[in-house]
Amino acid sequence: MELREIGEFGLIKKISRDAKRKAVLVGIGDDTAVIRDGKEFILYTTDMMVEGDHFRKEWSPPEKIGRKAMASNISDIAAMGGMPEYALISISLSSDVSVEYVELIYKGIYEVADRYGVDVIGGDTTHGSLMVINVALTGRTDEEHLTLRGDAKPGDYILVSGPLGGSKAGLELLLHGYQEPEKPIEKHLDPRCRMDIAREISIYANAMIDVSDGLASEVCHICEESGIGMVVEKEKIPLDEDTIRAAEILGMDPYEFALNGGEDYELVFTVPEENLEEVRDYGTIVGRTGSRGMGIKIRDERGINELKGGYVHF
Repeated sequence: MELREIGEFGLIKKISRDAKRKAVLVGIGDDTAVIRDGKEFILYTTDMMVEGDHFRKEWSPPEKIGRKAMASNISDIAAMGGMPEYALISISLSSDVSVEYVELIYKGIYEVADRYGVDVIGGDTTHGSLMVINVALTGRTDEEHLTLRGDAKPGDYILVSGPLGGSKAGLELLLHGYQEPEKPIEKHLDPRCRMDIAREISIYANAMIDVSDGLASEVCHICEESGIGMVVEKEKIPLDEDTIRAAEILGMDPYEFALNGGEDYELVFTVPEENLEEVRDYGTIVGRTGSRGMGIKIRDERGINELKGGYVHF
């Protein structure tokens, strides 16, 4: 059997096993692992960036490579309603990389770490044919703020914290040799996580996840973990003008960027109706959840159809 036949999440199901320690509240299957620590919870996450897939040296200045590596991990902590604390950085370097280049990568890493109060306390350095950067990050949260993707309830509203599809639009522009519009390209090279609003949202949200693999993938994760269905309204998915303009230049569909692109690092969250007013300033309503029997749907110009997609790693 080849990896492409089962995909990333099929592989994870085959190789994962349940944790044995009682302190593990959440193991594999959410944005972070969650370990009970008295009245609080420790959060653990890790994410890897591979040259040629997640970044290209001919496009990305080294500082932006470093910032993206750290921001993508902090986004996972934000999606759990947590605050980041400690990071381990492991990096594989090819022989043609200079000391000065590596220093600039770490300059970017430290810029984002300092912005969110993260201490880099160790890691590993090795060599390889490609550059690979892995960040392992811990965080902390409490009962009031902890948000799991498996806690959505039927009848919840689904909200998105900001415009989607910008990062994918930027990637496609670069792949096709365009240098503008600049905003989507910058979103791809130097994304921002939503630590600025995640803690406030987490008080009112039932479930939350960050958009790393596209809206379609993220809402499917919420549904599968929560045991519910949902309907997403395509016309309500937020897009900014530069993403729409990029799609026009490329002859592509901006909604496909939003649904299947990823690396936007906005938040998707569900809230019960009684909390809706508390979060209206933090997001756009894109649909509602329902019972498991309704499936995972999207309403578009063709009617209501099954929602599939998201970024595929294999």
